[in-house]
Amino acid sequence: MSDFNGLEALAKGAILSPFSRLARLLEGVPPGDEKVIEMTVGDPNEAMPEFVVDRMAEAKRTLATYPKIWGSDDLRGAIAAWLERRYGLKGKVDPAREILPTNGSREGLFYAAIPAVGRKRVNGRPVILLVNPYYHSYLGSVYATNCEPYFLNATEETGHLPDLDALEKETEILTRTVAFYLCSPANPQGAAADAAYIRRALDLARRYDFMLFFDECYSEIYTGEPPTGGLEVAATTPEGFRNIVVFNSLSKRSNLPGLRSGFVAGDREFLASLAEVRNLIAPQMPGVIQHASAAVWSEEQHVANIREAYRKKFDICDELLQGRYGYRRPAGGFFLWLDVSQFGGGVEATVTLWKRCGVKVVPGAYLAQPGPNGINPGDGRIRVALVHDPATIREALQRIVSVLS
Repeated sequence: MSDFNGLEALAKGAILSPFSRLARLLEGVPPGDEKVIEMTVGDPNEAMPEFVVDRMAEAKRTLATYPKIWGSDDLRGAIAAWLERRYGLKGKVDPAREILPTNGSREGLFYAAIPAVGRKRVNGRPVILLVNPYYHSYLGSVYATNCEPYFLNATEETGHLPDLDALEKETEILTRTVAFYLCSPANPQGAAADAAYIRRALDLARRYDFMLFFDECYSEIYTGEPPTGGLEVAATTPEGFRNIVVFNSLSKRSNLPGLRSGFVAGDREFLASLAEVRNLIAPQMPGVIQHASAAVWSEEQHVANIREAYRKKFDICDELLQGRYGYRRPAGGFFLWLDVSQFGGGVEATVTLWKRCGVKVVPGAYLAQPGPNGINPGDGRIRVALVHDPATIREALQRIVSVLS
């Protein structure tokens, strides 16, 4: 971490994305194979729904008008219907007040910190809890709001989710907490929180009156049981969706990262504040995108096809990685979180793989920070994104095994 605070850290380049850091690490280092295999960014390469472009063309007239910040009734209705089907929430989601479309989930994740800070007065500097490792936009939101980040290490010993027993003892931190970013399935570990875990995190949010930001962008990429949803759990409580919002998008679910289409759903009072923030500083989702997105949220066969493609990729991982690097097939997502501590740690292994076989991965330490105990939970790890076709993934994993053995 830097010695700067808030926006000063952003302005002075004191924090960088993991990909900027990786570029600096490998600058001037030639790859060990002419055929480079990039396994860094979670940029899915499965087939997108073929009807998307046609649906966009149908709505071309909307380009002549400003879209509404809350999005169209059709889009919010389609998202509500999907939430009902996926999580058994029939009749429990109000599409008019409990769903806010965003330009991808990252926009929502970043801007949500602003009303979270504003809704709760604290003595001292506000705190935002971050699962550690974390998605880098979480940390950006912390700095942009000049909050204090508090990193909750998610390790193999804690089931790759934050230790809520330990957190519950940090009453001074919790008293100043305004938000808690939690991702399930986790990026990069792939762990999925069960209903009891989500309920406990939500109980803490309500006890100390902070917002639980539940990032579900990998919710539809799984090879076993569907991961439990945040609203699914919240709906079983008397308070309903109070103190929780979930984030999702079409980027991973439908292989449409270029569409920039997502949503935030849950606590209606919080969403009203977030909508006003977005109305001041964020662009609306274009009407052509809204029209196409409504159609995509309403269709599931392409999602099942994408899920099956990832099952085949993980079958290759089971074959080649079983018994190596602490590999286990994750509950969700499309990353591998491999233990390379015996090969000098994540940074050294990343350089070694690039120099000797031309496979580019991300050092785990670049996706995390030292936690309260001073330990960076990513130090001995690398993240590998399974975003290529099965043949390329097989070749990449074979190269990794040949070098790190």
